[in-house]
Amino acid sequence: MLSEIGARARAAEEEIRSLSAETKNSVLYAAADALEQRADEILSANAEDMANGEKKGLSRALLDRLLLTADRIHGISDGIRNVAELPDPVGEKTPLPDRPNGLKIARVRTPIGVIGVIYEARPNVTADVFALCFKTGNVTILRGGSDAACSNAAIVNVLRDVLSSAGITEDAVQLITDTSRQTAAEFMKMNEYLDVLIPRGGAGLIRTVVRESTVPVIETGSGNCHIYVDEGADIPMAVRIIVNAKTQRIGVCNAAESLVVHSSMLGELLPPLEEALSAYNVEVRADERAAAYLKKYTPAAEADWGTEYLDYILSVRTVDSLDEAVRHINRYSTGH
Repeated sequence: MLSEIGARARAAEEEIRSLSAETKNSVLYAAADALEQRADEILSANAEDMANGEKKGLSRALLDRLLLTADRIHGISDGIRNVAELPDPVGEKTPLPDRPNGLKIARVRTPIGVIGVIYEARPNVTADVFALCFKTGNVTILRGGSDAACSNAAIVNVLRDVLSSAGITEDAVQLITDTSRQTAAEFMKMNEYLDVLIPRGGAGLIRTVVRESTVPVIETGSGNCHIYVDEGADIPMAVRIIVNAKTQRIGVCNAAESLVVHSSMLGELLPPLEEALSAYNVEVRADERAAAYLKKYTPAAEADWGTEYLDYILSVRTVDSLDEAVRHINRYSTGH
């Protein structure tokens, strides 16, 4: 099965890399419209995934990642339109210095070929990856997580229908429907068909792909994202930013996990912040100095500074200078 998918992807490669910018953009706009027009179909599939996820006891963060709504589908479509509006990178030239013998050299951007992506329970990634790969003239093979199997299939069906209607091979995007570990392991070794493999997900998935893949891997990272409140900060603004960054969507890699606070701001910031976060039942894990200004907290441990919680939990670390804050963030962040 995987070899057939790989062979179809290779066969599609020449056609996709040769498409004009106008054709690619036209397809992307049509895909964005079609996802919205067929939202009921996608939401029905997502409801099945959500019901299965609740039966399996998925965490709040994973259910949040999995959930699609009409607004989220609209956001996915807008994201595709934004990609369509970007300059076409294929063929872009960057001149390099002439060689001493007069030879003129330029760097020319070309498609990679066939890109494989392994990801977890985030159906929005299905559309995002297609848009980015198609815009850059690449074919993509997707292997999503079992928790989002119905949602991913529904989205890919829409995308393939759009491609077919435009007279372009549907195999520009393919979905591996077998979500077993055995199939994933086989996917990681498809050197004959894949030019690069990209893992999108938690640290465990990324480590597994980096360790086991024989295909070249573009490594991403988990998201232990920090907010720093420096001395003299606007407290009402800081509270709004922190609450939004922590609670808007806890399951995304850019959600705030760690708060770093200048010691001079503890008394001004933490009481109103604690009140605001309490509306969302956020657990605060604080160091000793920060704890003195909180009514309810959990003592922070060393592991808290480097943890991506994907939950309603926020660590709070006190520092005495901007330089100390930078050192802390550099040590414990995941480099986003």
